Amino acid sequence: MLDPAAAVSDDPVAQVAARIDRLPATATLWRLVALLGLGGFFELYDLFQTAYISPGLLRDGIFATGAAGVFGIADQAAFASATFLGLFLGASLLSPFADHFGRRPVFTFALLWYTAATVAMGLQSTALGVIGWRFVVGIGLGIELVTIDTYLSELMPRHMRGSAFAFVFFVQFLAVPAVAVSAWALVPHAPFGVSGWRWVVLLSGTFAVAIWWLRRRLPESARWLAAQGRHAEADAVLCDLEARCAADLGRALDTPQIELPLACAATQPHFGALWKEPYRRRVVMLVAFHVFQAIGFFGFGNWLPTLLSAQGADSVHGLGYAFAISLAYPLAPLLLLRGAQRWENKWQVVWSALGAVLFGTLFAWQTQPLAIIACGAAITFCNAWMSFAYHGYQAELFPTALRARAVGFCYSFSRLSTAGSSLLIGLLLERTGSHGVLAFIVASLLAVAAIIGVFGPRTRNRTLEQIAG
Repeated sequence: MLDPAAAVSDDPVAQVAARIDRLPATATLWRLVALLGLGGFFELYDLFQTAYISPGLLRDGIFATGAAGVFGIADQAAFASATFLGLFLGASLLSPFADHFGRRPVFTFALLWYTAATVAMGLQSTALGVIGWRFVVGIGLGIELVTIDTYLSELMPRHMRGSAFAFVFFVQFLAVPAVAVSAWALVPHAPFGVSGWRWVVLLSGTFAVAIWWLRRRLPESARWLAAQGRHAEADAVLCDLEARCAADLGRALDTPQIELPLACAATQPHFGALWKEPYRRRVVMLVAFHVFQAIGFFGFGNWLPTLLSAQGADSVHGLGYAFAISLAYPLAPLLLLRGAQRWENKWQVVWSALGAVLFGTLFAWQTQPLAIIACGAAITFCNAWMSFAYHGYQAELFPTALRARAVGFCYSFSRLSTAGSSLLIGLLLERTGSHGVLAFIVASLLAVAAIIGVFGPRTRNRTLEQIAG
């Protein structure tokens, strides 16, 4: 018989933290990780549509290039900017709802929000309509992605956090080749008389409903419940997880070991608390980091077909190359699943950024298809590695009471940066070609490596409460 109260402290918050950290890496926990990853799959499918459906929108005469666009700029640039402005608002203004109402109800609501908005976008026939609904989609995505990071960091024991984030991103990043191959197969055509780009968009909305149904099995975060003083509910969630993990293991679980202090347990959930040490320094570091990482990550990912075209690939071959390159997105977290837990997160961010710098420089000078694909895949591999490493890292740096709003606030600057840099990349592409764009991306990734390498605290093998305290 399990004894949930077998802890060395009467503090219920401390007991919850210790009980989570003693959970073994059994099938029960990996199933929960997979469910979170499946939800994120359609967020990334939606997010990466920017690069792949734009050719179809241009061919249908909905989007225009250059000053002929609805806002006096290329409609593709406005589309990308609308996405990230929505993401900015969702992450910055609405993520505190997850601290107030709980992780589970907020990401369920956000999933339904962006699904409905995506379907509405797929039915539009004007550039203004498509761009406007894309902005609404972005708001839902902004809440969802922040809440997944927050929930996953709180759910996983410390010996699984790195690997869990890698696995979630393996599942999520399968969306990138999925949207690439669906665009490759559908965008140049009009199945049943309906434009291919509409099929690509509507597929994400349809399948996301199934993910919403599956997600009902996810429990609320026990750490969040304990931080709210809802100790009986936190205990019930953990009793269920412990019983299932013990059944997987075939024996009783180890006795939880509390590692004090838990000074952060009493942190008040208000925005002003972020500007007290040690959180102020971490917030400033992450804001600066996100401004530059977004340029490196989305500057390459969102503009990949356009960059390939500038390198000499035609539309059909460019989409084919983009699909081949996109396979590196899920490959990176899959191959690094074990290393993600063994290596310090901050150094993974630094190494991956420097790798992207190297291969980005090489990509700029390639003209042969195989060389272009190889360098592009290497950049993508490094970007995917950086992505799952920093998502886990930023969620570790703040206490439970502030985690969602802190992550949302810092992360929102990546969205604002991407919205602005999308316009700048469009101008650079017109005036300097792909070399100027790639130089901009490389410089941004060098800044990423410097910021995290110099200012990032270590987190490996420490409890969330120790890191936050």
